[in-house]
Amino acid sequence: MNTIQTTIWLTALCASATAPAMAINEPQDTTRHLPLTETTVKLGEVVVTGLTGSQRLSQSPAPVTLISPRQLAMQPATNIIDAIARQPGVAQITTGSGISKPVIRGLGYNRVVVVDDGIRQEGQQWGDEHGVEIDPHSVHSVEILKGPASLMYGSDAMAGVIIFHRSPVPMAGDMSANVATGYQTNSGLLDYSLDFAGHKGAMVWDTRYSGKMAHAYKNAYDGYVYGSSLREQSLSQLLGCNYRQGHTHLTLSYYHLTPGIVEGERDPHTGALEVPQGYDPKSYGKPMPYQQIHHYKAVADNSWMVGEGNIRLLLGYQHNRRQEFEDEEHPQECGLDFMLHTVNYDLHYLSPERGGWKFSTGINGMWQRSLNRGEEFLIPAYRLFDYGVFATVSREMGRISLSGGVRVDHRHLHSDALADAEADGGWRFKELRRGFDGVSGSVGMAYEVADGLQLKLNLARGFRAPNISELSANGVHEGTSRYELGNQALGAEQSWQMDLGMTYSSTLVSAEVALFANSIDHYVYSRRMADAQQRPVVIDGTPVYQFSSGDARILGGEVSVDVHPVERLHIGNAFSYVNSVQLHQPAESRYLPFTPAPRWRADVRYELICNSRWVDHLYVKVEADCNLRQNHCYTANDTETPTPSYTLLNLYAGADIKSRGRRICTLALAGENLTDRVYQNHLSRLKYLDTNPLTGRRGVYNMGRNVCLKLMVPIVL
Repeated sequence: MNTIQTTIWLTALCASATAPAMAINEPQDTTRHLPLTETTVKLGEVVVTGLTGSQRLSQSPAPVTLISPRQLAMQPATNIIDAIARQPGVAQITTGSGISKPVIRGLGYNRVVVVDDGIRQEGQQWGDEHGVEIDPHSVHSVEILKGPASLMYGSDAMAGVIIFHRSPVPMAGDMSANVATGYQTNSGLLDYSLDFAGHKGAMVWDTRYSGKMAHAYKNAYDGYVYGSSLREQSLSQLLGCNYRQGHTHLTLSYYHLTPGIVEGERDPHTGALEVPQGYDPKSYGKPMPYQQIHHYKAVADNSWMVGEGNIRLLLGYQHNRRQEFEDEEHPQECGLDFMLHTVNYDLHYLSPERGGWKFSTGINGMWQRSLNRGEEFLIPAYRLFDYGVFATVSREMGRISLSGGVRVDHRHLHSDALADAEADGGWRFKELRRGFDGVSGSVGMAYEVADGLQLKLNLARGFRAPNISELSANGVHEGTSRYELGNQALGAEQSWQMDLGMTYSSTLVSAEVALFANSIDHYVYSRRMADAQQRPVVIDGTPVYQFSSGDARILGGEVSVDVHPVERLHIGNAFSYVNSVQLHQPAESRYLPFTPAPRWRADVRYELICNSRWVDHLYVKVEADCNLRQNHCYTANDTETPTPSYTLLNLYAGADIKSRGRRICTLALAGENLTDRVYQNHLSRLKYLDTNPLTGRRGVYNMGRNVCLKLMVPIVL
């Protein structure tokens, strides 16, 4: 993200999000011929939207990571979370290669708020194997806010906020089209995307269609992993009107994903993964069992200039349906069938800067209705309504920038009872009515010690109400191979987090240090149940997990250093560490589940050709991705096991191809895990499936060697 080109992209992005009538003085091609270096942009020029509505990155006291369009385009991935999980402090909980859940500094699930099209994405993210229903091709750039300092997006954001930005609308009078495609050798993943956007008169539009399919992935231990195939389709349409004092945009989108479910059952004689008779590992068809996800979304985005300030009104509707099919004799009948309706609303005002002061205030929240349409049940039907009122303020005083704010939230949850003669007491679910109130806030300072050197300090208070699964789950979850039990006695999580940061940038070195300490009361987690003799509890042949809570302390940070002795050469290093401890517990339950392993990434990048007649930005990069051994895990009742260290060797290359001085296409080539290392990531859920009776190795391993090719073709009309 450290390029002038990125600054222009992000500045245009924030202008379209907060003040659409604002003009961008720099043309988008200003630095197209320059090397994509780490120091061609100053930190103070980059604008972010997540903390106070509009703020220079140098003024933000809380840690913020920006991912540019160029970075996203050149990075191979199987989904959008996989594409951003290489950033320091960011990880992913995976179920095979196609389903990923974001983790920020050791916290995931509902503690991470995902924002797309300006509203929070709601897709029943309480589920272990419920990914994010967003087309990667529709994402232009990404803003990652670490910690609970952002008050604009709701109280659940204890871990942070991931903001997916769409492409800014074209300049007035312009039309453009883009075609992109990619292929990955390991799983045969083939994806493609077509986009057509324009701006004629006051009318703006952007139409995109994308598709993806992959067969089972493979590794040297398991061979092809049955159930890891997927198919994906998405369609989005933006229509709107830009006028002098603002804009009105309507975005309609549809996302359809059909991922298989990896059960990991093994042949007792050979130890191989069991597959159906006549199974073709390179088939793109649906395996059994599998999930089917439909996500419909409509967002009305309105922005008006009021004097020099800005009012923005967002109204959204989301319809999410998740189905699990597992019966081979009745393949069209689904077991679990969740249907979630969500209405989002957000009204806020952003003031102009006056005398160094700037403030924003607003109200936002959502209404939800969840229904069960299947023959099996995991969570009860429920209704939810919440609202939050917030205010933030910032002040510049020479080299010192101060910012802070407060937010007050209320949430009401009402779940329905469900009778079941076979359940204890005759009820599968008992009626539940709970209300949760919380106050969150943030105050921080950024101090420019000298040119290129900044110190940052921030203190934030977070709040999160438990979700419906944590409170009331009661049933077998086929996608997780667990029987899940909720706990209606759970209270709301409350946290205090301190962030201390330092950034330094010069012509030779760019460095960043971000340290944090987080204390969470009533931290909610899932643990495996055992009886009085410490034997695992099993219901219907499935291990039982129940939600519990305790007080937690999380410490860690990220360190990044980029050395560039010459303009085209970059030697980068990034290290991330999280230590998550549950207080007052014995050794086996001392560490919190799903804590990422310490990770060190080192790379050397060299730009070979810049601004030649036919080629621009031709580069090659070698990377070592080292995940250290993770011994800090929740071992009670075999909930988690330690994970050995491993190092992956990756190679990347890419270039812009030119003709007559204009870019005609972009090529990206990658080879990941070139040594075909067999490994398990500590956050892979497949790690805890069946044990191979011959080798004693437990679970299914991650993807082996993978060669990826991407082609992007812009078409100016």
